[in-house]
Amino acid sequence: MVMEDFVEGLPEIKISTAFPASTKLVTLSKKGIMIPSALLSTGDCVPSHPFIFSFFSPAMSDFHIHPQSAVVEEGGVARFQCQIHGLPEPVITWQKNHLSINTDHDRYTLLPKGVLQITGLRAEDAGIFHCLATNTAGVKLSRGARLTVSGSHSAVYKDPMILVGPENLTLTVHQTAVLECIATGNPRPIVSWSRLDGRPIGVEGIQVLGTGNLMISDLTVQHSGIYVCAANKPGTRVRRTAQGRLVVQAPAEFVQHPQSISRPVGTTAIFTCLAQGEPPPQITWLKNGQILEATEHIKLKNNNSTLTISSINQADEAIYQCIAENSAGSTQASARLTVLWADGLPGPPQKVKAATVSATTIQVLWSEPLQNTKEIIGYVLHIRKAADPVEMEYQEAVSKNTFQQLVTDLEPSTSYSFYIKAYTSRGASKASDVVVVSTLGEVPAVPSLFIKVLNSTAVQAMWEPSIKLGQHQGFKLYYRKVHLPHFTGPLLLPSNVTSYNISQLDPSVVYEVKLLAYNQHGDGNATVRFVSLRETVERTGLSQPCNCMKDEQTNKTSATGIIIGIHIGVTCIIFCVLFLMFGYRGRLLMCKNVQEQLSTPQIPRSQRNAAALALNGSAQREREDPDANGKQLDMNELERLFPAPPSPPDPHCNSAPCSHADHMTWRCLWTTPALRLRNGDGTNPQSRSQLDLTSGETVTFT
Repeated sequence: MVMEDFVEGLPEIKISTAFPASTKLVTLSKKGIMIPSALLSTGDCVPSHPFIFSFFSPAMSDFHIHPQSAVVEEGGVARFQCQIHGLPEPVITWQKNHLSINTDHDRYTLLPKGVLQITGLRAEDAGIFHCLATNTAGVKLSRGARLTVSGSHSAVYKDPMILVGPENLTLTVHQTAVLECIATGNPRPIVSWSRLDGRPIGVEGIQVLGTGNLMISDLTVQHSGIYVCAANKPGTRVRRTAQGRLVVQAPAEFVQHPQSISRPVGTTAIFTCLAQGEPPPQITWLKNGQILEATEHIKLKNNNSTLTISSINQADEAIYQCIAENSAGSTQASARLTVLWADGLPGPPQKVKAATVSATTIQVLWSEPLQNTKEIIGYVLHIRKAADPVEMEYQEAVSKNTFQQLVTDLEPSTSYSFYIKAYTSRGASKASDVVVVSTLGEVPAVPSLFIKVLNSTAVQAMWEPSIKLGQHQGFKLYYRKVHLPHFTGPLLLPSNVTSYNISQLDPSVVYEVKLLAYNQHGDGNATVRFVSLRETVERTGLSQPCNCMKDEQTNKTSATGIIIGIHIGVTCIIFCVLFLMFGYRGRLLMCKNVQEQLSTPQIPRSQRNAAALALNGSAQREREDPDANGKQLDMNELERLFPAPPSPPDPHCNSAPCSHADHMTWRCLWTTPALRLRNGDGTNPQSRSQLDLTSGETVTFT
């Protein structure tokens, strides 16, 4: 048997490997790597690291790109390029006039991929250039290209211009990237590099070739990005830019290899295979060299990084290979699954049955295996929703002497599958037959019920719809007098109805109202309320029915009255303040007048009465003729408006305080010894301890 393949880019370079005609080959990856299946029969020869059979014959193709002739001004930049493929990769050198060029010269730069740059051209650089490719297959010479150096025009100003900018490159980590940038101009521009994302390029592994080519050695994934070449005119902001994208790929490599394991029959085996790379690798699993497909008990999760084999048996014992592959490369790792099978294990449990108990409970029953039951240490019940995948299964352990299990906390109207295994210290038995049973449907939950009294003979039953009621078909409403044995109803109400009025009731008795929700599975629990109409009748007799329109108008009127009241109150406060101010002013004037009277010089006793009489007579004339003097303050009017206690005429009067008796009278009280007083006309001297004075009267205390 012969395996054949061809190398891309080369004319029918055949790769052949011979195996005996009876050898069966298996494919390990999409790359076409094949090995004899005999190597996988036991797994002993399968390596845990990548392996590749490489066969090639030295060869070299024709040149894809030949150098082109050019005419360049003196002091400018010349560029030649050639390209060729071969196995192994050809080494490129250059000749000028059939003589090898010394690329160590400062003005000559040789770049990978067969690029030759000559900067600061001189007349002696003119000639014919050839590209020479060499490998173990031989030597090939490209067509010649003539370089002509014209006269110098260095005095003529030229804007910066980028002749060749960086190309888009896709390379692998640890390789070397060369980003080319050739710029011309007069004066000679300054070439600089930056990243478009603003991140620094760094200095480690970075080198500038020639006058502006950027070389990055030992590439990493972090070097990926868009690089910008800028040609700046010295001393100005005049610049020209060009950019190219660098993509650095990383071959797939394992972060976690799968590990060989041993598991008893009926248990679960899990293999984990984690890989990283750029771009992220795809993971493929093989079983003994054959692609592994997911089945009922074989599951691939987490982007195929986890292989789970449940309820393993002898057929699952094999070598499992994990292949991680991306565009930069591939790798593979393998692990063995050993299935433990001990003689004398018990058989599967018998007569498995399941019966529905309620909407959330199922009872499972079984009998012990037919053979090898002495070493049984217990049973394990495997439970799973019939619609769920196998990995959603869970277990419940049961003692060896128990042959039934009540499974609770299940979902209503749901199908469940059950099977049982018997366990010993050496392993588990085979699984019993699988039984599938559904739980009962669930009746609706208890509704919330509220009762509102409408009048003396009618009430309104109200309830709230709730998502917790489940799939209900409607409601049943009952009511009765509490002393009667039977309800009126049921009144069947659809599920979208949330209230019902019960009328023609007897206001003298108490009623019981009951509400429940029902569906196809039966009636739910009821909510019961009691209501009495007697208090409503009594309240109705004491108070008239509410006139909502009148109440609304009353409320509006009340609001208006409150506003008017506030204004009136503020006005009253202002008047009170003014009243107090003028009252205080009047008292001051009155006190001043009294002080003037008190300051009158002392006269003999015979003349004092006459003076008092004259003063009293003057006051009387002023009352009779208020217009006698327009410029003089009407004291009587001030006394009427702002009554104030007169100042005592003598310092000894401190023991005779005076106060208002009413709005026109002052009352003076004093203690013994009694003071003698004389009227204003000088008559009726008398001794008293109390005296009432009206407005306009004058007395003299002695």
